[in-house]
Amino acid sequence: MRSILIAVLCVLTTAAQAGDQGDPRSCDGSTAEMVECLKGQTAQWDKRLTIAYQQAMKNAADAQRDQLRAAQRLWIQYRDANCLYYGMGEGTIARVDAGECLRRMTEARARELEGLGR
Repeated sequence: MRSILIAVLCVLTTAAQAGDQGDPRSCDGSTAEMVECLKGQTAQWDKRLTIAYQQAMKNAADAQRDQLRAAQRLWIQYRDANCLYYGMGEGTIARVDAGECLRRMTEARARELEGLGR
């Protein structure tokens, strides 16, 4: 089951085709289509998260930078472990649940980091 999460994460880093990053309900169709759509949305949110993290690191004081780096690394571990739980569920819907978990958590963290310093 861990391989499901690893596969999702690998595809996220190379997702060339991204869906609408807004409404996750726009991901419909077969299970495979839904998973691909969620991967695309997550890839877009991951780009925003990366930009927001880099900006937050740039704006942070030295002591804050070290703490933000540590927090981000722990957040990634938590997100991955949390979404793995969903991926280990029963049936093919577990793939959709894991994908939605990654999308939702990545969006939330991106928005949180974008709000720093405002």
